[in-house]
Amino acid sequence: MVNRMTIKNEKDITRVICEDKWMMELLHIVKTLNLPDWWICAGFVRSKIWDVLHGFETRTPLSDIDVIYYDPDDTDERVEKRIEGRLRELLPNVPWSVKNQARMHAINHLPPFTSSVDGIAKFPETVTALGVKLNEQNNIVLTAPWGIDDVILLDVKPTPIYLETKDLFKVYENRMKKKAWEEVWSMVRVHYPN
Repeated sequence: MVNRMTIKNEKDITRVICEDKWMMELLHIVKTLNLPDWWICAGFVRSKIWDVLHGFETRTPLSDIDVIYYDPDDTDERVEKRIEGRLRELLPNVPWSVKNQARMHAINHLPPFTSSVDGIAKFPETVTALGVKLNEQNNIVLTAPWGIDDVILLDVKPTPIYLETKDLFKVYENRMKKKAWEEVWSMVRVHYPN
């Protein structure tokens, strides 16, 4: 363990990502594909924040790197697999996972999403509802539809739609048992609101 850094705001989050050569390489590679409304999201961002807050010297391994985009004109899942293949060509040994948010609403029987950020807002946990990308000037852009307080305070809570919908709340509960984030990041607190 090293001295824990403090992350207090969005600027701190973008700074720690900007200082991470590996994360920046992935962002630059995904940007080259010119995907519509693209983001790298979820654990890619959350785990970095938690690793920094815990003072970890070594990156916590990620099961996948979630790349999302929004293209309502072509929702064929095979397109996503081709994009994953292209990313593996550009950067092998990275567990790429590509999903078009224009089709992902169907998995949980939700109304169609209107954008990638709308899809991120419908992720199960507020601490996972995060995404980053590079703008035209190669500056990091962060989206956090439910804010950053939960992730920097290490409080895991369901997003509103998962809290309000009984079947989706079960999905949240099952994910929390499976993920066991508290075993990796000891300061994390998982909440099960009534």
